[in-house]
Amino acid sequence: MTDLDQRIASVLRERAEGEIDSHRLLHRSRALGHRRQLRRRAAAGTALALVGVLGFVGVAGTDLGGLSGRLPWTAASPTVVAAPVPPRADGVPGAAQRPELVGTDPTVLHLAVDPAAARYLGWGVNVMGVESVRLDTRDGRAVTVELARSPELFQGLRVEGLDVNVREAARPVFDGSVRSVPGDLTTGGLMTWWQPAPGLYARAAVLGQDRAVLARAVAAVRFDQARRCAAPVRLTSLPEGVRLGGCSVDVTSFPATVNVDLMLYRGSTGTMSVRYRYANQIAGLRSDSNRTVGGRPAYRYPQEDTLELLGIPKTHLTAEFGWPGKGFTEADATTVLAGATVAKDPGRVETWH
Repeated sequence: MTDLDQRIASVLRERAEGEIDSHRLLHRSRALGHRRQLRRRAAAGTALALVGVLGFVGVAGTDLGGLSGRLPWTAASPTVVAAPVPPRADGVPGAAQRPELVGTDPTVLHLAVDPAAARYLGWGVNVMGVESVRLDTRDGRAVTVELARSPELFQGLRVEGLDVNVREAARPVFDGSVRSVPGDLTTGGLMTWWQPAPGLYARAAVLGQDRAVLARAVAAVRFDQARRCAAPVRLTSLPEGVRLGGCSVDVTSFPATVNVDLMLYRGSTGTMSVRYRYANQIAGLRSDSNRTVGGRPAYRYPQEDTLELLGIPKTHLTAEFGWPGKGFTEADATTVLAGATVAKDPGRVETWH
């Protein structure tokens, strides 16, 4: 029996004489799976993936604040055409005007998607200084486009489904050429590298071998405007010495689900992830609190360095402050969640922060 099986069996034994806590069961099993995945990626020298905590959300997570660690090609094709568009960052120039600003602010994207040509599936900024968008040109295929102010920032930053070792060894030239790349658990895909403007470096990837899909997506990206990494959750209180280093928003299945990952850092090793998971299929609220956060009920998962703020309809908001990052405590997680503000209706983008 694996340790994952043992955890599931443990929960079942604990509730043998009463109602099974399915929420706890899901959390434990997925938390362990998440940690296994992080260990594998860390061993491979890649960025940490941001993984969803709810099995029914149906969208996997990503790397540190960015989108290159997702599994966009295995998610169901969006059924809702009208998708969120991150709001303009007033007064902030686009990447083409100020390339040195790219990746310097985790709350700002210096690239955008033409909504007339494509639909946003997600957006993000990671701690390594890479900004990214995921988009669908309404052909059912997701394309990831990433932007950095240095080509070295892409090293070791993988695109899920593609062989990271092959890509690192290839030493791509940013000349706009398209290359077929082997897959790890897939049939592979296409990647292209180019310079949108002096001092800017971009790459795009898609699974499959349809070059037209990749070309349409690249043509739909704009580098002359800046937008905010808007989300239905905002952190207003951070512990001393802590900074926001990554923001990732997934709206692939909007308005049914919205996934947000915010990465907090302390020093060079401390890492805490705040995960927001909204799903309109969630019914009821958890009531078995064992902590209080800012006067509100919360739940500390036994044997897990995870604290959840309760009482938010159809939403799970958690702070994971333990492994793999050190340097954070439950008190830090309490401070962060106590200052979190959440949109009352995640389906209305105008209420996002």
